[in-house]
Amino acid sequence: MPKPQPTDVSLKKMQKYVEHYIHKSGTFLHPDPSITDSVVQGLAQNMDELGKPLCPCNFYPDKKAEAQKRTWICACDEMKEYKYCHCLLFVAENGLPITEYLPEDHEGRTSYGVVKDPMPEKGREATRVQHPHR
Repeated sequence: MPKPQPTDVSLKKMQKYVEHYIHKSGTFLHPDPSITDSVVQGLAQNMDELGKPLCPCNFYPDKKAEAQKRTWICACDEMKEYKYCHCLLFVAENGLPITEYLPEDHEGRTSYGVVKDPMPEKGREATRVQHPHR
């Protein structure tokens, strides 16, 4: 059975959010538009289903419970703390996820090596809130 398509309202809302967030975070959209489109479609579909943009790139035994935890609501905790998007939605200009701030044993570092942050003065809002004098 084919997946239901997201509503135009949710799709436009997520497209607007993503455009805003790349500027706020100092990241780029993936150079392959099909990756961006797929992730945005998934976020919009989760908006319709759950009322929240739950990351579509993970498997959840209970999506509603996961949405209440907020860990994987876009922009997820990893994005807000490490500027790392495992969906490849928010990336460096070359299409690789930013891994510079990840712990050394994180799967992103293991997979991609160290990918420098192109705009370190932007993004990582979780660290700025926790450490306002950084």
